[in-house]
Amino acid sequence: MLASGLLLMTVVAFLSVMILISVWKQRKLTGKLPPGPMPLPFIGNYLQLNTEQMYDSLMKISERYGPVFTIHLGPRRVVVLCGQEAVKEALVDQAEEFSGRGEQATFDWLFKGYGVAFSSGERAKQLRRFSITTLRDFGVGKRGIEERIQEEAGFLLEAFRKTNGATIDPTFYLSRTVSNVISSIVFGDRFDYEDKEFLSLLRMMLGSFQFTATSSGQLYEMFSSVMKHLPGPQQQAFKELQGLEDFITKKVEQNQRTLDPNSPRNFIDSFLIRMLEEKKNPNTEFYMKNVVLTTLNIFFAGTETVSTTLRYGFLLLMKHPDVEAKVHEEIDRVIGRNRQPKYEDRLKMPYTEAVIHEIQRFGDMIPMGLARRVTKDTKFRDFLLPKGTEVFPMLGSVLKDPKFFSNPRDFNPNHFLDDKGQFKKSDAFVPFSIGKRYCFGEGLARMELFLFLTNIMQHFHFRSPKAPQDIDVSPKLVGFATIPPNYTMSFLPR
Repeated sequence: MLASGLLLMTVVAFLSVMILISVWKQRKLTGKLPPGPMPLPFIGNYLQLNTEQMYDSLMKISERYGPVFTIHLGPRRVVVLCGQEAVKEALVDQAEEFSGRGEQATFDWLFKGYGVAFSSGERAKQLRRFSITTLRDFGVGKRGIEERIQEEAGFLLEAFRKTNGATIDPTFYLSRTVSNVISSIVFGDRFDYEDKEFLSLLRMMLGSFQFTATSSGQLYEMFSSVMKHLPGPQQQAFKELQGLEDFITKKVEQNQRTLDPNSPRNFIDSFLIRMLEEKKNPNTEFYMKNVVLTTLNIFFAGTETVSTTLRYGFLLLMKHPDVEAKVHEEIDRVIGRNRQPKYEDRLKMPYTEAVIHEIQRFGDMIPMGLARRVTKDTKFRDFLLPKGTEVFPMLGSVLKDPKFFSNPRDFNPNHFLDDKGQFKKSDAFVPFSIGKRYCFGEGLARMELFLFLTNIMQHFHFRSPKAPQDIDVSPKLVGFATIPPNYTMSFLPR
């Protein structure tokens, strides 16, 4: 009896000390960090947040505390930046200080600071420099990759023709096509559309990407230290990420067995050759874990974001048939029906360019941005952010900044057109982020969006089973990612 009483007193004393330390730390930093709601020990500001609408919850808090504020996601302290001015000041004007990578708890379960997207410091710089150069070597940004996209567009058009106008879900049609472009670079080959392993990979990518947007995914962002050990939907996301890593590992091992150091066939080969060149360098970042996870970063990002953007775009065009009609008219006038669109055609197609930009702005794929981390004690505005502080650059708040877009909640291509109907750029168009950690796949993504959309619309009308006024274009999920609603549609030959 005495022993159990002593144990209880010890536990209570331990918890009391932990709470006092937590409160002391929070108060100690109050004068340095931006303002924000008072957190509770361990659960932080959980009670003030809606995990089903995390982006909206954070934007609501900004209405009270301003464009720069501090929030506690469970025990995790984050500084949130809202609006174009604050995000630009941090990511561009103080680019080096804000160049560290913060957490993305679901993906960090696998990546743990390795690979090009989720690393920091010298590792991130080396892998990023290598990746950009190697993608360029394999045609990204050049005529070679445009021809590859054109070829893949042909396969997609044939797949749509075979539907004979039936009502279908376009999700995997689009992800197969977009994924094959990046596959041809990283693996050196495309997949057949009916390849079961390929479809399994696409389902794993979609599943783990969608999990990050769910309420459970946002809860995991707060309490990953506990939840990673518990049953729940996070375990399925881990299984999917592990399946993707296993596939990439197998591909890398195949390449190792047939590698010719004088003739790289793809991104993996180039990385393996760099590994051989640096095998005597004790500080090298070119080793097996980084080749697997960097390849997975590029394969995943090169598949999911563009295909999801196109999927959202089709829905928006069915909701706004007047916009679809204007794009058809511009395609017919500039390109005609008898030749494939070229990327250079966009220079004569301001309306189509405006529509694509508006799809990306409205779709807002990564609304809270990939988390950053300050690399040293950093003075920002009137605040001092201690080294290691995590930062959420709210890209969605820039894409919906009313100072730049007259009706930010509405889909309206006129946001990117001037009074003469010519395309106009906007400093608040940041779907690929900005600064030192911007998405280096931006050029490829822009080319894919233009060429796939114009190729498809040159040949097809879109039809929804619902009348335009009944189509709901509000997202299905908004968390780390924005997920468009599920829908079906028909592709009718023009």
